[in-house]
Formats: sequence, C-alpha cells, structure tokens
Amino acid sequence: MAKLAKKDYEYRHEKGSVSSLNYHFVFCPKRRKAVLIKDVAKRLQEIIFEVVKEHGWQLIALEIMPDHVHLFVNAPTHESPSQIIRWIKGRASRYLRQEFPDLKKLPCLWSPSYFVGSTGQVSTDVVKRYIETQRSA
Repeated sequence: MAKLAKKDYEYRHEKGSVSSLNYHFVFCPKRRKAVLIKDVAKRLQEIIFEVVKEHGWQLIALEIMPDHVHLFVNAPTHESPSQIIRWIKGRASRYLRQEFPDLKKLPCLWSPSYFVGSTGQVSTDVVKRYIETQRSA
C-alpha cells in the first residue's frame, strides 16, 4: 500500500482510540420544500458551524441546496451518526423556525429520514484485500 503524505490524511487521536470516521450526510426539508435559500441558508450554515465547533468535529465539506443539505464531517468514535444528525437537525429546526416564522407553516422543518455514508482513509476494497491476505501472512 502506498504511503500517503502527512497532509493527505488526518487521524483523530482520542483517549483509547485512533480513528478516521468521516460521515457524508444528506438531509431534506419536509416534503423536499425548497426553503433553504437566502438568509435561511446562511443561518443554517452558521448553526451547523456552531454545532460542529461545539462537538469538536472536523467539517470536511458543506453544501446547502434549496431542497437538501450535504454535510461531510469527521467525528469521534463515541458519537454515532444518528446522534450527529439529531443534534444538527434539532438545533437547526428550533432556531430557524424561531427566526423565520414562515417556516412554521411546515408541519416540521426536516423530513425524519436522512442518508449517511461512512468513509475513512482507505477504500473498502483495500480493507477487504488486507483482511483476505492475513491468513497467508
């Protein structure tokens, strides 16, 4: 396996673990309404930045589209993807609905579902090949 330059990867060092857990989330407003525009989108970005900073996550990428959000974040092992999305959607819903009364017309801001995919520093194929070669090593 090729050795990556130090700048090409980051490992999270926590008490008792070293990890590289990157989660790609996609979540949408209820009924996929295109409400994440202008000031709402700006404020949502600020809220996400606040939650990321408070939890010590590393934001890799964020894109807010009118009808959905892509969030790519590195998080520690003790915080599950379901907790992460609950914290973000929960705070965003509360703050955005308080600050933008038009959003109260929706029964709730977010759809209850979301997508999450995980990535690390190596691909699934590399890990699979590594495990398969362990018996012969």
